[in-house]
Amino acid sequence: MPDAEPAPSTDEGLMRLADHARRDPDRPAAVEAATGRQVTYGELDERTSRLAAALEAAGIGEQGHVAALLPNRIEYFDIAWAAQRSGLWLTPVNWHLTASEAGYIINDCGAQALLTTAELATLLADEENLMQPPALQIQVGDELEKTLEQAPAGVTRPENEGAIMLYSSGTTGRPKGIVRPWWPRQYGRAGAIDMLMSVAYGFDADTVYLCPAPLYHAAPIAWSMGTQRLGGTVVVMERFDPLEMLRLIEKYRVTHIQMVPTMFVRLLKLSDEERSRYDRSSLKTIIHAAAPCPVEVKRQMIDWWGPIIHEYYSSSEGNGFTMIGPEEWLTHPGSVGRPAGGVIHIVDEDGNELPVGQIGTVWFEGSAQFEYHNDPKKTADAFNDKGWSTLGDMGSLDDEGYLYLSDRRTNLILSGGVNIYPQEIENEMALHPAVLDVAVIGVPDDEMGQQVKAVVQAADPAAAGPALEADLIAFCRSRLAGFKCPRTVDFVDELPRLPSGKLAKRLLIDRYREG
Repeated sequence: MPDAEPAPSTDEGLMRLADHARRDPDRPAAVEAATGRQVTYGELDERTSRLAAALEAAGIGEQGHVAALLPNRIEYFDIAWAAQRSGLWLTPVNWHLTASEAGYIINDCGAQALLTTAELATLLADEENLMQPPALQIQVGDELEKTLEQAPAGVTRPENEGAIMLYSSGTTGRPKGIVRPWWPRQYGRAGAIDMLMSVAYGFDADTVYLCPAPLYHAAPIAWSMGTQRLGGTVVVMERFDPLEMLRLIEKYRVTHIQMVPTMFVRLLKLSDEERSRYDRSSLKTIIHAAAPCPVEVKRQMIDWWGPIIHEYYSSSEGNGFTMIGPEEWLTHPGSVGRPAGGVIHIVDEDGNELPVGQIGTVWFEGSAQFEYHNDPKKTADAFNDKGWSTLGDMGSLDDEGYLYLSDRRTNLILSGGVNIYPQEIENEMALHPAVLDVAVIGVPDDEMGQQVKAVVQAADPAAAGPALEADLIAFCRSRLAGFKCPRTVDFVDELPRLPSGKLAKRLLIDRYREG
């Protein structure tokens, strides 16, 4: 059992909130971009210590479970750090879900406490949504402030590190909780992501990190808290907007951003005047992940922002991690890098390892263990008899060991016995100036089994129609083999994207299947 007052872990380059509060109590730990509200390190340390004590007083002991159902606002860090510094599991819940979907996650994870807003609490109030309501529910605002005011200064037990239990996006069925092994660690000690941020990407106490994505997703919450471990400032956007992002970079002198490729696409759609309106000279490092990035999109971003754009490939399961820097990427365009640890295997449907250049399922050897909460079958399916694990992504390796992703197996289109990877087609069509967003799916075809269809959100809705459809198909045929190109194009007002930027393609496929 660690001492009640652990020493700062300065030898690992990481601190506790209390260390930052002592050294620079008035330094902003987080800023809410939409309102300008902020919380300093002195305030965040005291608030989270008191909230941790309130959770303990409610009977929630170490490895207990709390949930957060909140938009991007600075109170998110109250519950995140209260759980982290007192050895609790935290489940961030997507507040864009329906009440029944959010309620399912809160019930399934066994949350004993819930931090939310009055509006969201009202939506959850129906007992069909919360069959087992958390014993403690706190709403941000007066209720949270009263709870903090009445709570003791800190927990009575030694402070140990907590952990985050995320849920999968749920685009192919009910989301599942992702449980990583519990490693007892004294509060303040480094985790793998914190060390990576410091060593590989230059995060430190001078960092100003812009978070443009929802905090209920893995990377935004992990990178935001990692920034705060290192004493930097997190600027949280309520939602992504390309021009607003540029304004915030100038206003707060942002140094680091973590993004997804759809954000790149939206930025590149800005006019020349909009692109040059704000100063970006403070930027040091951009990191992107979550989906394959079209080669031309990334090349244009590097031309615009310079060689500061890094990429990694990982998952909430944490079963593998690859990374690639900008200069390295320019010599291996389209790659997501080489593994930072472990070994990658590309395997066919019969379990045979495939040679260089051939596309198969990506498996990781020597990866971290994980399981899916309350779903032993899904857990078993993620591992083979060698102990390797997979998420179902497909890709290939080159002769230097660089990984190139193709698509998810569930998105594969089989037309006339030929495998067609939608991501490749989407990457090309996204470059057309008339396309704001695009998804490519397979729809039933009596002759070929499936045919390729593109579903497009036009940059100018008034232009959507047969002429643009013909233009887009011709554009695609000028860049890809004919069998890969869409036979038809449908136009929609908006594609079903998750707030993280990921395309909820299963929802689109189901829509066409039902129609």
